[in-house]
Amino acid sequence: MALTSPLQDDSIHQAPLEIVSKLFSESSKLFSLFLSFFLKAIAPLLENHHPPPDLCEFFCKHCRERPRSMVVIEVFTPVVQRILKHNMDFGKCPLLRLFTQEYVLALNELNAGMEVVKKFIHSMHGPTGQCPHPRVLPNLVAVCLAAIYSCYEEFINSRDNSPSLKEIRNGCQQQCDRKPNLPLRLLHTSPDLVSQEAILTESRLKPVIVTSNEIHVEVEYNTTTNQKMTANVGNDSEPNLIDCLMVSPTCSTMSIELSTQADRILSCYVEILKMLSDYDDWRPALASLLQPIPFPKEELKYVIQRFAEDPRQEVHSCLLSVRAGKDGWFQLYSPGGVACDDDGELFASMVHILMGSCYKTKKFLLSLAENKLGPCMLLALRGNQTMIEILCLMLEYNIIDNNDAQLQIISTLESTDMGKRMYEQLCDRQRELKELQRKGGPTRLTLPSKSTDADLARLLSSGSFGNLENLSLAFTNVTSACAEHLIKLPSLKQLNLWSTQFGDAGLRLLSEHLTMLQVLNLCETPVTDAGLLALSSMKSLCSLNMNSTKLSADTYEDLKAKLPNLKEVDVRYTEAW
Repeated sequence: MALTSPLQDDSIHQAPLEIVSKLFSESSKLFSLFLSFFLKAIAPLLENHHPPPDLCEFFCKHCRERPRSMVVIEVFTPVVQRILKHNMDFGKCPLLRLFTQEYVLALNELNAGMEVVKKFIHSMHGPTGQCPHPRVLPNLVAVCLAAIYSCYEEFINSRDNSPSLKEIRNGCQQQCDRKPNLPLRLLHTSPDLVSQEAILTESRLKPVIVTSNEIHVEVEYNTTTNQKMTANVGNDSEPNLIDCLMVSPTCSTMSIELSTQADRILSCYVEILKMLSDYDDWRPALASLLQPIPFPKEELKYVIQRFAEDPRQEVHSCLLSVRAGKDGWFQLYSPGGVACDDDGELFASMVHILMGSCYKTKKFLLSLAENKLGPCMLLALRGNQTMIEILCLMLEYNIIDNNDAQLQIISTLESTDMGKRMYEQLCDRQRELKELQRKGGPTRLTLPSKSTDADLARLLSSGSFGNLENLSLAFTNVTSACAEHLIKLPSLKQLNLWSTQFGDAGLRLLSEHLTMLQVLNLCETPVTDAGLLALSSMKSLCSLNMNSTKLSADTYEDLKAKLPNLKEVDVRYTEAW
């Protein structure tokens, strides 16, 4: 009746599933004897509806006990595909996620193992470059993280009465006042980790050693750390796994040894995360989903490398921490970090790509100088080119105020042939900069039409321009590349870039260095909201021409609110007009 009814009502198809589910809960042994008939009968209904909780439990049990049966491939595959494509919230029905986890593990038990899992992931993505199902990726990530979480959690809360997650976090060494023992089960309905964030708790704690038949956990805490405890320490809620797995500033060592079974499950789901990172269209969302929950797992390094190699800013910017005080992948893989196992090579590649795309170059350098100067100098001593360039930029932008630190950086640079060569080039640029900024020269300058970036660089290297206040590059062929020369003009107050190819990258650099600029003409330039938003830091702007640019109304309103001295604005032929 349900299959042939012309009525379009979900309850018509759901009602038979509920009836079967109730019958199954009352006589599961009978259904086990007639499994093939049972599944054949309800399979058409499962093509359009999720299985009820009781059926999910039965499906999970079958995947665990008979992973190589044809039922898993022929019947469960379309059910799992539907769950991944259409599920909106695993929190409302966590057994759907558990069933998906058990199904994936069953695929991994087949002869081809991970190759079968890989084909399944590819079938979920589709053959084109863009996956047509927006829910597939977040659902897959939720399944993977929940499985990884449960592996660690169940072994930390092991059945031989070892401390709970909260007890480990709070430094409990007593065997009393423990909660009741939990049965050992690797996969269970744990919280959805996609929405969780890594919580690092600072406290003054003694070393904790937990030993059982299946796990060895050793946590050693510094004795000179801040004694402030976060609000989570005082409540009765169980902390998330990251409280124990993450090595915060209070921890110096932490090692966890899992049993063979748990490690096999862990490896399976880490491999899936690797597969997901190989799809270009999935990588931005995957980076965003994994950003707030970094955990020190060596095999995950491949995923982080994929993020670091991706040229898109929305991908590699996720290497940074979510907020100040919270370690991200960037901090974890720095020399001395919990996940660093390659002498800082991955950290150096992260710095290289972040410097190449980060428009707040000066701010990023300042952050490195404050938090990672030691690792940068160590890698520079070993001849890493990126770190040698970073140290030179710190000197060039006057990031380091301490004279002793400056001398130490210079000594570090002169300790290698590459560093010595780059430092000599820096000294030459500094001499040229002093000559350029020496008082004198014209106050107004207009470059001829069709001039290029090279022409501007040649002109500015010909003498002193310390008095230059008004520069017109209108109708020339200059691009964002000339910004590195413009920021060296100390007295510049008016800049005309009308009808040039000056874009967002150059505008971001100007906004960071030419904070005293008063008049800026960007008429008919290719700048967009991404670059124009950076102008909000130029508080001295009183005249701004954005005629015929890709300015949006929202960005215009934002600029007006953040630029108090702005009096003359031209937004004709834009969305804000």
